[in-house]
Amino acid sequence: MNLGAPEIILILFVILIFFGAKKIPELARGLGTGMREFRKAAREIQDDIEKDVKQVESKKPEDEHKK
Repeated sequence: MNLGAPEIILILFVILIFFGAKKIPELARGLGTGMREFRKAAREIQDDIEKDVKQVESKKPEDEHKK
């Protein structure tokens, strides 16, 4: 589903009417903060997974020598 310019303008107009001009910057700020926190958490999880993979890969050759 692709949104064209008329649809986006209509959505923004409805948001403006529903929330009011004073509330929109506050909502945008909150949305930005939430997105920043989500990206940070996702990056931390990815870093943890990569760290665990490296640990497993570094232990692998040692285990093969023990056999």
